[in-house]
Amino acid sequence: MISIQEMCARIAIVTHEGLAGVIKKNYSKKVLYLIVLITFSAVILNIGADISAIGAVSNLLVPQISAVFFSIMFTIILALALIKFKYRRIASILKWLCLALLAYFVVPFLIKENWQKVLTSTLIPSIQFNSSFLLILVALLGTTISPYLFFWQASSEAEERRHSKKEFMVNKKVIRDMRFDVDIGMLFSNIVMFFIILTAGTVLFSAGITNITTVQQAAIALKPLAGNASYLLFALGVIGAGLLAIPVLAGSLSYIYAEILDSKEGLDMKFNQARGFYLVLLIALGIGLLINFIGISPITMLIYSAVLYGLIAPILILLILHISNNRKILDQFVNSKLSNALGIITFIVMAVAAILYLYLLLV
Repeated sequence: MISIQEMCARIAIVTHEGLAGVIKKNYSKKVLYLIVLITFSAVILNIGADISAIGAVSNLLVPQISAVFFSIMFTIILALALIKFKYRRIASILKWLCLALLAYFVVPFLIKENWQKVLTSTLIPSIQFNSSFLLILVALLGTTISPYLFFWQASSEAEERRHSKKEFMVNKKVIRDMRFDVDIGMLFSNIVMFFIILTAGTVLFSAGITNITTVQQAAIALKPLAGNASYLLFALGVIGAGLLAIPVLAGSLSYIYAEILDSKEGLDMKFNQARGFYLVLLIALGIGLLINFIGISPITMLIYSAVLYGLIAPILILLILHISNNRKILDQFVNSKLSNALGIITFIVMAVAAILYLYLLLV
């Protein structure tokens, strides 16, 4: 994850353009349109899943009001907030709700845990060659190494450089600072994910819950810490993380659109300064909201959007590796041997998992 996100950030720093803009300038338009097409469907499904999850956990707290009503209400509030306020200001408020996720760090220490088994199973996983196992493996890889994050990382980095008031020159220090930033961010996101997995595996599996289909089942994982308040703690985490993630998901599509058409872009711009950018974002939110009416549970939607990411990510990783080794694009800042090794390993692992899953699904 770190290696791929670092490549995307470095591409943006050197070129001052997002990933879609770089692909457009240096590769066939057919390649760009294919990537946009396959990325669009996965991102829209992910937006729909997040909106649905926010509605479901809100309904968990206030059963008298339907989940669909909450989904519509939160979507409208978020859309209006993104038009009126800068995303960074919104994020600075919503991030406090995400502190609820820290509860997952506590739960494993409240119950009897075989830490030797946890460590052993973390380093030496038990692999099964069946479609159910590979579905979750592909989803886990896809939700970690996600195509929309490639576009978001590059576009936000390029936007920051373009809007910087200081005279900007690419050098080794700039690249080193960026790598540190990416390393820390990705490390903590994976530590949080590890403890969520550990908590769910410890609490839910022990209770005989092995097939989570509702938010109520997922919330039980926090019961050893929060007791009857576990639903509230779980809901705060989902709402905070969801409202932070949805603008990133929709924004990644807006950045792609803006870079393809060379129009103004940025969540820090006002609506009348980047109408096309915001219209794509609002359309993405609208389509995501409509997905709520097809009757699929948010848990199922989250899994299948992650699977879609896992299936299409290897294609994008290959392209990112090619760009990152192209001296015509990055000059002296092409990949090191270590970056190439990590990128190739990432591609192989994700491609093999995706191919095996598709094979077992079809046979």
